[in-house]
Amino acid sequence: MFGVFLATILPVIAMRWLHPWYSAFMLDAALDASREGRANYHTDYRWADLEQISPHAAVAVIASEDQLFPFHVGFDFQSIREAVRSNERQATRKHPHVRGASTISQQVAKNLFLWNGRSYFRKGLEAYFTLLIELIWPKERILEVYLNIAQFGDGIYGVEAAAQRFWHKPAARLDRYEAATLAAVLPNPVRMRANEPSAYVQMRRDEILAQMRGLGGASYLDQLDNPPAPPTAAPRRQ
Repeated sequence: MFGVFLATILPVIAMRWLHPWYSAFMLDAALDASREGRANYHTDYRWADLEQISPHAAVAVIASEDQLFPFHVGFDFQSIREAVRSNERQATRKHPHVRGASTISQQVAKNLFLWNGRSYFRKGLEAYFTLLIELIWPKERILEVYLNIAQFGDGIYGVEAAAQRFWHKPAARLDRYEAATLAAVLPNPVRMRANEPSAYVQMRRDEILAQMRGLGGASYLDQLDNPPAPPTAAPRRQ
């Protein structure tokens, strides 16, 4: 048991300073593409330090995915309760809409270390890695890793790769609209396209822009170290 603990905690400790060269999600997607015979599939992953990423991109993913990010310790229990109730209501429908409640920290844990799936065992591991990450990494590091391993297109990982592929510019030069568009495709970055946004993606982009303004824009990032108080109302998750 102690050996298992060391095998899991040591990579988390190391990645507080070392950039991940790959993620479990990237590997899983590449294997799926290989099994499907997609010879043209390519993993486009380009690391950029947080200082090299537009603050608009950081605020956009917080506004879209986890507005309580500076304040929680890995889990948004209010959103979890709301998601459980919503999914129970949806369960009787022919085409249920499953609502998620994963925080940015949970998504980092899942994408970096685990596989896709909905088993209780995998969710338990996700909670374990989330706690390790929250205990060992500062919030800036969690956000930095998330911005670099999040999927923004088919085989496109991280805001640097997305900015270069879609707008031929570095992530540092992303404006508010481009950053919000990237955040808008996060629920399904393979079907939704940041470079050719559908009406739905444009609607989500505009909602995210409004939420970014409500948070105070780039100045919201100053709260990562010393958050004064959480927002009066948590965001509704898509």
